[in-house]
Amino acid sequence: MGEWVGEMVGPDVWETCRDLIPAGSVFAFLAEHRGELFPAEMFVDMYPSANGRPSMPPQILAAAIALQALHGLSDFETVQELRCDLRWKAACGLGLNDMAFDPSLLAYFRRRLARSTRPNRIFETVREVVKATGVLKGKHRRALDSTVLDDAVATQDTVTQIIAAVRAVIREVPGADTAAAAQCTAHDYTDPGKPKIAWNDEQARAELVDALVTDALRLLGHLPGQQLGEKAANAVGILALVAGQDVEPAEDSDGRDGRWRITRGTAPGRMVSTIDPEARHIHKTRSHQQDGFKAHLAIEPETGLYTAVALRPGSGPEHHEAAVGLELLADEDTPVDAFGDTAYSTGDARQALDRAGHRLFLKPAPLRPAVPGGFTLDDFAIDTTTAIVTCPAGHAVGLSGPGGQHHQRKASFGNLCTGCPLREQCTKAKAGRILTIRPHHDLQAAARHQAATDPDWQADYRRWRPPVERAVAWLVHHGNRRLRYRGTLKNDTWLHTRAAALNLRRLINLGLTRIDGAWHLAPATT
Repeated sequence: MGEWVGEMVGPDVWETCRDLIPAGSVFAFLAEHRGELFPAEMFVDMYPSANGRPSMPPQILAAAIALQALHGLSDFETVQELRCDLRWKAACGLGLNDMAFDPSLLAYFRRRLARSTRPNRIFETVREVVKATGVLKGKHRRALDSTVLDDAVATQDTVTQIIAAVRAVIREVPGADTAAAAQCTAHDYTDPGKPKIAWNDEQARAELVDALVTDALRLLGHLPGQQLGEKAANAVGILALVAGQDVEPAEDSDGRDGRWRITRGTAPGRMVSTIDPEARHIHKTRSHQQDGFKAHLAIEPETGLYTAVALRPGSGPEHHEAAVGLELLADEDTPVDAFGDTAYSTGDARQALDRAGHRLFLKPAPLRPAVPGGFTLDDFAIDTTTAIVTCPAGHAVGLSGPGGQHHQRKASFGNLCTGCPLREQCTKAKAGRILTIRPHHDLQAAARHQAATDPDWQADYRRWRPPVERAVAWLVHHGNRRLRYRGTLKNDTWLHTRAAALNLRRLINLGLTRIDGAWHLAPATT
């Protein structure tokens, strides 16, 4: 699977128009070193069939999607650049008169890449270049952060989701159309639009939701018994989910049950669209919510290079910053100084990172006093070894519950609070102050003490944590806050490709070159 020899239409752009390609640009670098960066053997496993070559060599497509991710273009826009822009032609090895290819070929290549055994190979390849240059040698700091990326589809309300899910089951499950005709009466599901009701009438909306949920449950209960393929099984699963995630049982005014109403509040992990079932409501802050996915980043703060990235749905403990942060640091060869905000400062994360030998600059979550301006947990003397807690007034009680650092325990002061001169600063509870001692208390207490009293820790945090915010800004620049694809897998592959392209551009700016078959950074000129 060699370079594209013998199929080029027109003169080689890099050979004939080299002076027109901006020196020191990503275009010029790929034109000169594309073959070394993306060799043909890098993609052999993606094309296992012996029946001929792919219609377009994967080296060209790899260069194209790297430039596409760097510039934030659609497939159509990318192909237009390949047809009309000398820089793109040179970078990807096209001839002057080449008309490139159909945009669908880019989607086909990305799909093969995402479903391969190494979906992030472009990022990994550039990471190997980073390693070969030695640019990170001696740089032992890693800053962690996350940012919300908007999903590529419109958020759907409860009514739209149920209707779309019913339509998908009718379309994908054999025999479901017959069952729907007999069981579903709330809406004409051949009509993709919303039911025609008075939407400003609360009672009419409530009756519609009840009828749609009833339709969905009836349809699920009357589907033909059969083995389902992947699409059909997914459609049934999504219908079951959306029929229950936003509703709860309701009673009529006369006390009869069997009806459904919209749930008060938002269900955890709520699906926001049947078009992209993996997108979620995400609270980046208490007051700001977006729909989409979270991009998680680890960067080296001096160079701004991404050392690891990951894209995850925005809800669930396994997708929390602290859990993903452990993954981002898992491939580090030696311990690092890990910088992160309070999202990364959970007890489990601290314990795991501490055991791996990393030095932690993770901002501890602030303690909230039971009484405004009053005593917090750190004002109590808590000895988890002897299981004794002493309050600011000198009263000592034992910890209840299982022993050890890995279990939640409680200290109840009860009647000791009666008549205590410090009570007004401690608790408003009639039964007295009750402290909850969470797992890994000693680790968290030591972290809070260090963050509050150690000036070196504070200076390092202020210096090395903020650069990750610049890396986030680079990532979402040029409209890349909004994703172009559906689902975690495709978007995670895109995130790795964009991070790789940004890393490559940064390395080129630092003087990346190839000498005697090895990658080097050219020394800075004065």
